[in-house]
Amino acid sequence: MEMAYVDQEYTGPNAADAAQQHGLRLEVVKHPMAKRGIVLLPRRWVVERSFAWAARFRRLARDYERLETTLKGLHHIAFVILMLRNLAHTLNRSP
Repeated sequence: MEMAYVDQEYTGPNAADAAQQHGLRLEVVKHPMAKRGIVLLPRRWVVERSFAWAARFRRLARDYERLETTLKGLHHIAFVILMLRNLAHTLNRSP
């Protein structure tokens, strides 16, 4: 992963420096200045979709884990499973 889309809370040098330490580049998705009603932000759906995929794993639906490392590991396992499914689906479609 090289780039991460983030909202306006992650602007500033602290977030950019922390991301750079991990080899990431942050791209901030900003709200339009004058907004009325619901405004769809570009690339925001990617984050929401990822949260929805993670919510399908029952163990991640609630915060039952005592250790932060356990929860982090379960998230990694869940997204590895999701990426492998996506890869398998892509390989089955190709001629």
